[in-house]
Amino acid sequence: MDFNALAELLFPETTQTRDDMEKRFPKRELPENACVTRIGPSPTGFVHLGNLYNAIIAERLAHQSDGVFYLRIEDTDNKREVEGAVETIINSMAFYDVLFDEGATSDGDKGNYGPYRQRQRREIYHVFAKWLVGQGLAYPCFLTEDELSAIREEQEKNKENPGIYGKYAEKSRSLTLEQIKENIAAGMPWVLRYRGVETDEYISVNDAIRGKLEMPRNNMDFVLLKSDGIPTYHFAHVVDDHLMRSTHVIRGDEWISSLPMHVELFRVFGWEMPIYCHTATLQKLENGGKRKLSKRKDPELSLEFYQQEGFYQAAVWEFLLTILNSNFEEWRIADPDSSYLDFKFSLDKMSNSGALVDLDKLNNISKEVIGRMKPSEVYEKWLGWCEKYNAQFAELLKKYPERTKNALGVGKSGNNPRKDITSWKQACDFMSFYYDETFKIFDEMPAEVDEATRKLFFEKYIAGYDHSDDQSAWFEKVKAITEELGFAAKPKDYKKNPEQYKGSIVHITNMLRIALTGHSNAPDIWEISHVLGKELSENRLRKWA
Repeated sequence: MDFNALAELLFPETTQTRDDMEKRFPKRELPENACVTRIGPSPTGFVHLGNLYNAIIAERLAHQSDGVFYLRIEDTDNKREVEGAVETIINSMAFYDVLFDEGATSDGDKGNYGPYRQRQRREIYHVFAKWLVGQGLAYPCFLTEDELSAIREEQEKNKENPGIYGKYAEKSRSLTLEQIKENIAAGMPWVLRYRGVETDEYISVNDAIRGKLEMPRNNMDFVLLKSDGIPTYHFAHVVDDHLMRSTHVIRGDEWISSLPMHVELFRVFGWEMPIYCHTATLQKLENGGKRKLSKRKDPELSLEFYQQEGFYQAAVWEFLLTILNSNFEEWRIADPDSSYLDFKFSLDKMSNSGALVDLDKLNNISKEVIGRMKPSEVYEKWLGWCEKYNAQFAELLKKYPERTKNALGVGKSGNNPRKDITSWKQACDFMSFYYDETFKIFDEMPAEVDEATRKLFFEKYIAGYDHSDDQSAWFEKVKAITEELGFAAKPKDYKKNPEQYKGSIVHITNMLRIALTGHSNAPDIWEISHVLGKELSENRLRKWA
């Protein structure tokens, strides 16, 4: 076989060479040890938590080392592509403050190593495909779907590894140049396959997360170019990460089984391999065990879920950093006021076992993150979410801006400030009692206080209420009424001698909380009263007198 003649037959319009590509995409001039990383999502319309998980790893590696982080759209499978999906990817990453130095944008491409959409790089892949054919390392395969199905059935029957190799590749490998010409002239579709080598050799790859990986060297005649001339992921990844000068490839562990194909291509091209970082599968607890997050079963796999639920972006970042690096929580305790970007992310601290997505933990982290924010900042972020997802509540926030900001400051003084808000959606429920438009009574009045006593308490409380009282004076009045009605002013006294009292001051103050907020568990009553104001507070209390 004249391989050069075959290469010209298959790629007559490809005139550029490997050297031309090396000149077009030269090595980057970056500081020593700078990392060049990327994410390469497929435009399927579904952006999931794993995309952000891997994006954070890639972004941190690049920007902590003064390197480059770029976005590449891996759109080689046009059957799965969804209209508008590229914009969804770009907008989702922007929403979470994942900032790219170059790559695909809504307005085109930014950077000198594009195009950054794989379908637009067709001519580039053909340069390297033609070279492989010329070296006798790749060949056209005309196997039909029926023939491929028959091969799969035989392999299943014989319990053999699936794929085209050995005797299953003989028909295609043995075609002469004339036969190939005739097939092409007849309009027969073909794919370009890599010519695998039957060998017992093993390969070894040092994965930055998993350590040393050993597996059999590739012996498959895997597809490089599909019948439309567009590459498979395996071929495109190797060519692109070489030409774009990626130093690290961050991807899910489902790609480990494909590693022999990628190692094979880097070897035959004579290129230095990037450092592979195969990340752990995202999992959740269920029925006492762990299972992989499912697109069909688990809404929390979708990034859109976190936006709709109103989880603040910084909280999601910190949540993922706790999953990614085992020492992040320790660092956060030591540096409570620092930005999460000040944390030194490290691949060495990553686990290679399943990454557990625990929404309870996210809620707790979110409480801490929002709890550190100033009321004015919480107000602006909350309002921004409401304008998109809860227009009715957005109008309330705009109608009562000062009341809302004051309410967000309730319980923030002292050594143990309250942290009540987990998400913007939850804030709409938790803060609803500050507005008459959304105020509701949720809890029942304490059973320890009968209706007559309850009515008497509120009459006395309103009669002696002075909005100008400080917290100490206010509380002395509450204690006095409590004792007058036969309740213990100190909870421990009631607990010690319950037969001597009708109840304790806890039951009395719970009545006030319910009357003012609708809940028995609420922030400080005196502070709430001063946020609501004299008129609004008294109006709510009179309903019980």
